Amino acid sequence: MPNAHSVKPVALVTGSLRGIGRACALALAKSGFSIVLNDRNSDENEVLAKNLADEISALGSDSDVALGDIGNLSDHETIVSKAISFKGRIDCLVNNAGVAPKRRGDLLDVQPDSFDESFQINTRGLFFLTQRIARHMLLEAQLPNVHRSIINITSSNAVAVSILRGEYCASKAAASMITRLFGVRLANTGIGVYEVRPGIIETDMTLPAKAKYDALIKDHLVPADRWGYPEDVSSTVVCMAEGRLRYTVAQAVTVDGGLIEPRF
Repeated sequence: MPNAHSVKPVALVTGSLRGIGRACALALAKSGFSIVLNDRNSDENEVLAKNLADEISALGSDSDVALGDIGNLSDHETIVSKAISFKGRIDCLVNNAGVAPKRRGDLLDVQPDSFDESFQINTRGLFFLTQRIARHMLLEAQLPNVHRSIINITSSNAVAVSILRGEYCASKAAASMITRLFGVRLANTGIGVYEVRPGIIETDMTLPAKAKYDALIKDHLVPADRWGYPEDVSSTVVCMAEGRLRYTVAQAVTVDGGLIEPRF
């Protein structure tokens, strides 16, 4: 049963120890959420989780850790059970965990291992974790004045073609459809389902291509003339989690500085 502190809404953020996920965890903590941190199991991640928990505590919030690989469906039971045991509830799921392709290269050279990994984590894991959390949300009592939400972090490549990352684009396009499917399914339950499509965001994932994107941004690839930052994405996530996109279903917000706006 929820304890006395469970009046605060609880957010589970996958892939929360780095980059966009980390920024989302901190921003939601500032917004008044208790946070369940999730990432893959490793000694390094245990240290990162403790450090992030300390930062969340300094913000006046609290957190717990539910390590596990969302791409491995057998981990979902452990992740969700640990998350629920923290406060007895989950009010917000941020599906942030994701992977880049194993290799960038010609679409004609994509290999099954890279394709399968992209779909295993970016699509399949997201789908079944969303399904499990949605079932739980429907069983638990809604807190007064608290919006319940499922927020999927996809990519501008859900709609913009990048032939050097074909498997990634396909997995994110599928995740975008998953948002729409669950959005419609849950529309009459009071659970908002949303999608955030980041553009070129400065994180560990984009670090291998930083020099390339530095040059392209300098050449005005992005109308905003700068990199995106994890905090640009997390501010949109907080808006969704707080329920400020009223009467929207499966709303997708592109956070890319104008990158994919048609122009000539």
